[in-house]
Amino acid sequence: MITSARMIFVFSGVSLLLLAALLLVGDVALSPDDYVMAVMMPKSLNGDILWGIRLPRNLCAWGVGAMLGIAGAVMQGLLRNPLAEPGILGVSSGAGLGASVAIVMGVGLVPFAVEASALVVSLMMSAVLIAFVARFPDRQALILLGVGISSLCGALMALVFNLSPSPVTTTEILGWLMGSVENRSWQDAALCLAGLAVAVWLVPRLRAGLRLLTLGEETAQSMGMNIRHVTLIGVITASVLAGLSVAVAGIIGFVGLAAPHFVRALGLRDPYGVIWPSGLAGGTMVLMADGLIRVMPASGDIRLGVLTSLIGAPLFALIAYKSAKSWA
Repeated sequence: MITSARMIFVFSGVSLLLLAALLLVGDVALSPDDYVMAVMMPKSLNGDILWGIRLPRNLCAWGVGAMLGIAGAVMQGLLRNPLAEPGILGVSSGAGLGASVAIVMGVGLVPFAVEASALVVSLMMSAVLIAFVARFPDRQALILLGVGISSLCGALMALVFNLSPSPVTTTEILGWLMGSVENRSWQDAALCLAGLAVAVWLVPRLRAGLRLLTLGEETAQSMGMNIRHVTLIGVITASVLAGLSVAVAGIIGFVGLAAPHFVRALGLRDPYGVIWPSGLAGGTMVLMADGLIRVMPASGDIRLGVLTSLIGAPLFALIAYKSAKSWA
């Protein structure tokens, strides 16, 4: 019988193997002697390549995927909707808007300025959602608010593109929004760690609530569940993780949708039990996608978010088709 603990064990092993294997993949070919030198002399050129470029990139790819996988599982369990994913709250669009404004203002060359701007705007969107949930805990209204925020941020991003001072700036914005973990630093990896720490703190508080919601909202309330409290924790968790993932890597589509479905396809149905395996599966997916980009010809022309969307969009259509059949 498949269990959450077994999935966590398997996905953890696969993730560690990938993290180690992708240290051997990069633009600069290193010989076995170079790797020995990198280990023995971390401050050498080979050491900088291995520990200063490849390892942070690998950790960021895995961390971003893990945050999106956890956020997607939380949203699907909270909304009881198989098509729910982190972007449904509009926080991802808000983070993209913040990054776009920072680039247009010319602060893209300032270290961490674009990421900070994306994070600040995503936290502002999160605050709006939290204030809304605190007063109106209805989950369908939450979806409508998220769609409204996404539409507004999308319109504002279009305005930013329209006011872009040069084609170079427009290209830079577009490149950032398409998602990538190239040239990421240990500071970006620390952001991923912070997001996962938030998840470790908040997700266990959803255990009983997500399981009771499978019985229906009225039944869950009759058994003592506080709908407002559970919804608030779920929104905070998904919002923070989605905002941090966009701040680190730009918009990486469909991972938050695909990872929980992949875990459930392996036989796990518990809405709380799928959360941690979904995080590990999401990290593995993004890490594999980034590794594929590195070994593909002309990989510099392919962005991580584009590749994940090309894989995820057909999956989204398949899930929608199956859902429509079940509704019919």
